[in-house]
Amino acid sequence: MSEILLKAENIVKHFPIHGGIFSRQVAAVKAVQNVSFELKKGETLGLVGESGCGKSTLGRCLIKLIEPSSGQIFFKGQDITHAQGEHLRDLRKQMQIIFQDPYASLNPRMTIGTILEEPLIIHNLYNSEQDRKDRVRELIDLVGLRPEHLSRYPHEFSGGQRQRVGIARALAVNPELIICDEPVSALDVSIQAQVINLLMDLQQKLGLTYVFIAHDLKVVEHVSTKVAVMYLGQIVEMAEAEELYKNPQHPYTKALLSAIPVPDPKPREQRIILTGDVPSPIHPPSGCYFHPRCPIASEECKTQAPVLKSNNGQHIVSCLKV
Repeated sequence: MSEILLKAENIVKHFPIHGGIFSRQVAAVKAVQNVSFELKKGETLGLVGESGCGKSTLGRCLIKLIEPSSGQIFFKGQDITHAQGEHLRDLRKQMQIIFQDPYASLNPRMTIGTILEEPLIIHNLYNSEQDRKDRVRELIDLVGLRPEHLSRYPHEFSGGQRQRVGIARALAVNPELIICDEPVSALDVSIQAQVINLLMDLQQKLGLTYVFIAHDLKVVEHVSTKVAVMYLGQIVEMAEAEELYKNPQHPYTKALLSAIPVPDPKPREQRIILTGDVPSPIHPPSGCYFHPRCPIASEECKTQAPVLKSNNGQHIVSCLKV
């Protein structure tokens, strides 16, 4: 059995909304609602869903960039939910993130060499400046860039090159877990393939564990060990990647997969068109959150909230009709 590296139990994240004369809390954005899963060492969990469903918020909660409202997070069997100070600083060496926008995630006033050396200085990983310089050159080579790039500034690079720098920065402190927050969505399609292949090669070489957040379902299928589908802050279906793509159970998952473009113009299963818009996370619907858009919803779906249940071994789904 592989070691369980990351475990989330009933993670909730609400963002308060204040209003009125005394700026009291009048409502809350329910960004993440009771999310639970386990991730083994060396695996990749793909998180998919529409914009605003809570994927990035969940990823930031997992590595303590933002505090969850409730729930527990375990890393290597240790409860890190309320980690602070030196404990949190030590965790930072083991948990890193690759941000979505390579144009905004790098300091424009720092050279690439300085950007990559900074985490080594913060965590006091090397005793001498020469050792740090050697590590920086090793990192830049690892992501397919050249040593002369170290003296340049971020604006001198393309988007794909900047994202490689972001990957190198995440690798600088030898982490075990990396949150990939839509790392290729801002890149050209041809560059996306290069960055994805780089991430997969690095995972094999360094034994990394990924939480891969993305919109592109074909990308997620290619990189993931297992996939979790999120809707309005909740996981509605989770299974091994091959199983989920071959045998989707939840009507929302079926709709997402039916929307994937295919190069073969031969007749295939009819595309499922969802009606209406995603409900507001401030005032989510009663019962099943998906029922206002669900093609198979019944009256009980409007009042009874489904729970995640095992439908086929490790395949779990949250639907009253499955």
